Amino acid sequence: MRSKSAIYVLLALATAMAPVAGAMAQTQAKIGFVNVSRLLAEAPQAQAASAALETEFASRRRDLENQQKDLKTREEKLQKDGAVMAENERRNAEKALREGQRELARKQNEFLEDLNVRRNEALGQLQRAVVQEIQAYAKTAGFDIVVADALYASPALDITTQVLTALQSRNKAPAPAKP
Repeated sequence: MRSKSAIYVLLALATAMAPVAGAMAQTQAKIGFVNVSRLLAEAPQAQAASAALETEFASRRRDLENQQKDLKTREEKLQKDGAVMAENERRNAEKALREGQRELARKQNEFLEDLNVRRNEALGQLQRAVVQEIQAYAKTAGFDIVVADALYASPALDITTQVLTALQSRNKAPAPAKP
């Protein structure tokens, strides 16, 4: 008795779903796939942002490198001449060296923090631009759905190259100034 009622329920569900399945078969959805990682790596806007960051932080990087070289020179001098220095002079030189190393470490940490903040800002802007371009391309080309970073997608569905071409054509960023 129980199996008969289960069969009736299944038949009723199948009958109810038949019109829905027919409607779904009549409409074909246009689906596309984009590789967002590739777009973020190859977009000219990404290269421009990277060059701009390099230019923005180049002078601070050079200053830190110069300060590091200076400390290394002072340390080598202390190791070389420390044995013949007066006790008080050697102690003062060691103290100055430690303070210089602490100051350098502090400046390096500030530099890295500032660089990471700016890099994250630039990445956020780039991601917004890429998403906007994907959406614009999808609307223009009549896609119903665009999937990003799928586990598998047929190469026939991949529209990454087309979106990259659109990004390249919209690249209006000026060339970064050389330091």
